Amino acid sequence: MAEALLAGEPFRASENAYDWLGHGVYFWEANPDRGLDFAKVSAARPRSKISEPTLVGAVLDRGLCLDMTTLGSIALFEEAYQSLRESLEISGKPLPRNSKDMLRRDLDCAVVNRLYEMLVAQNNPFDTVKGIFVEDDPIYVGSGFHRSTHVQIAVRNPGCIKGVFRVPRTHLALLARETGTAA
Repeated sequence: MAEALLAGEPFRASENAYDWLGHGVYFWEANPDRGLDFAKVSAARPRSKISEPTLVGAVLDRGLCLDMTTLGSIALFEEAYQSLRESLEISGKPLPRNSKDMLRRDLDCAVVNRLYEMLVAQNNPFDTVKGIFVEDDPIYVGSGFHRSTHVQIAVRNPGCIKGVFRVPRTHLALLARETGTAA
């Protein structure tokens, strides 16, 4: 898949009901180590489509970004949640739920997708979504920092992906030295 992307094949958007930032093409911001770790864990799952975990870098223009680190975006997110909740109540359907470990985010996905629909109706959809995800165990007892915390970006507008590149081998060598595995 990496070679196909490097040759110009378009990225495929993820449209799972549990995607943290709604539907889109997912990237780790400035954290290829986390991206490769995710690919390795995913490859080990039964029925995985990943045969050989690897990295592909991308140049992104975030365009109109729903940045979940800003108060304005959070306010829009809250508005979309209320809209989704009210709509589901009227139709008698239950509100989706996030898993307790927060790895499967059905509710968050539904809210982001509702917000996108709301903004499309106003002819002002966002191109990308950015969020910070606290994940895994604290890095030491009492720490507020967690081992797998990362920033992710979901791209809705494929035109925001300006180019792809092979991640330099020097970076992969550093990763192998840190983890004790060969890349």
